[in-house]
Amino acid sequence: MRKVRRSCVFAVSVVCIVAFAPGLLRAQGVAAPVGMFEGHGDVGTVLHAGSVDYDGAKRTYTISGSGENMWSVADAFQFAWKKVSGDVTLTAEVSFVNKSGNEHKKAVLILRQSLDADSVYADVALHASGLTSLQFRDQKGAVTREIQSNLSAPKRLRIVKRGEYVYMSLAADDGEPKVAGGWLRIPLQGAFYVGIGVCSHDKDVVEKAVFSNVSLAAPSSAASAQATLYSTLETVAIDSADRRVAYLAPGRFEASNWAREGSAFLFNREGRIVRLPVAGGTPEVIDTGFATRCNNDHGISPDASQLAISDNSQEDHNSIVYVVPIGGGTPRRITQKSPSYWHGWSPDGKTLAFVGQRNGEFDIYAIPAAGGEETRLTTAKGLDDGPEYSPDGKYIYFNSERTGHMQVWRMKADGSEQQQVFSDDLNNWFPHVSPDGHWMVFLTYEADVTGHPENKDVMLRLMSLSDKKITVLAKLFGGQGTINVPSWSPDSKRVAFVSYVLVP
Repeated sequence: MRKVRRSCVFAVSVVCIVAFAPGLLRAQGVAAPVGMFEGHGDVGTVLHAGSVDYDGAKRTYTISGSGENMWSVADAFQFAWKKVSGDVTLTAEVSFVNKSGNEHKKAVLILRQSLDADSVYADVALHASGLTSLQFRDQKGAVTREIQSNLSAPKRLRIVKRGEYVYMSLAADDGEPKVAGGWLRIPLQGAFYVGIGVCSHDKDVVEKAVFSNVSLAAPSSAASAQATLYSTLETVAIDSADRRVAYLAPGRFEASNWAREGSAFLFNREGRIVRLPVAGGTPEVIDTGFATRCNNDHGISPDASQLAISDNSQEDHNSIVYVVPIGGGTPRRITQKSPSYWHGWSPDGKTLAFVGQRNGEFDIYAIPAAGGEETRLTTAKGLDDGPEYSPDGKYIYFNSERTGHMQVWRMKADGSEQQQVFSDDLNNWFPHVSPDGHWMVFLTYEADVTGHPENKDVMLRLMSLSDKKITVLAKLFGGQGTINVPSWSPDSKRVAFVSYVLVP
């Protein structure tokens, strides 16, 4: 009996969640169906019982909810739900009844595996402050993470599940919600709960929110079969792992640099390098002259005066490394041989590190930033890639498959003392050391993935270089284009990267 009670708790009532007949729900103290939802009640521990009022004429739900939070490893909120399976889209206009109270109180559209407080879930959460996030817990009892939208106080919210993935769409007005970020793999198994809810973010208070024009739909098979790619420039804080959308657009863009003074991002799109203010705005193309087929290997000089690019527009369309003024201008050729792909700039600004394919082998080379002869630094069989200098200039970090699968290595700047930084059974790419020299972020594929392809489930992982401890910074849909180049914020507190969304 104890096991049954634990798995079937819904708030303070003890109810088996498999019983949905209205009469049985009423008999056990749980509210009967309301509107389109099969039931409602408090999830987790609350001091004040919540409620749901449905106005059929206006098709609105007014939800009263208490609860300390929907965060960390457990939630507490009032939830109106329906049990479904398969793909689903839930849309609603959402507003708080009053503007007072805790600025973090939340009104949510939510998908939830169970009614347990620590359940796997994903929601689109509108906070009283205007912050709107895709929050998620991808394992039962795990810590909640979030992706913060760059749209504040949207009027219309949508959460979408397609296959194993979830994303959010938002609209500032009554218009159709537009993709706002996500495409997260959330393991909702079999039947799950979908619905709306309110958390006061204050255990001693009850707050209200109104959900209107609520729509719950399943997509047609034809809609699910087609998809449009969106690219999302995000940042992630290394202390909290909270993510924030900086820019999102249809199509593919890749490889974000964070400007040395912290004011802008650079990335490549359709063969050009574009600049986007960190504060937001419209990306502007940087003039790179004849170099109109720039790939995702580019970066900023230590003194922030120059930009290294790798471009495929000349000769046999093999990549060649050039340098241009940071504001744009005529490219100055650095590598005479091709293909060559830039990856690192020495802290003193005098040397570039790049990957070159010579005689069928990809190895790491160094070359004077002023131009000159290239020096081969690695000779091991197999691909060596992603060279980047440590902030003190003593080492070059890189990834190599010389052991049979891709791992992170480092060597002295002259190529000596090559050693593996750590070893595991995964494939690890593109190590980037923080400006303060304390951290290394890198891209991780599953063990069965060959190369660094696009559109895969990957992780950004973070290593403390002092004790070699590794943590997961973000799980995302990406790979090629996600974090090919240096992308740390100047204060070493955040990392910029690109994730991708496949929207039906």
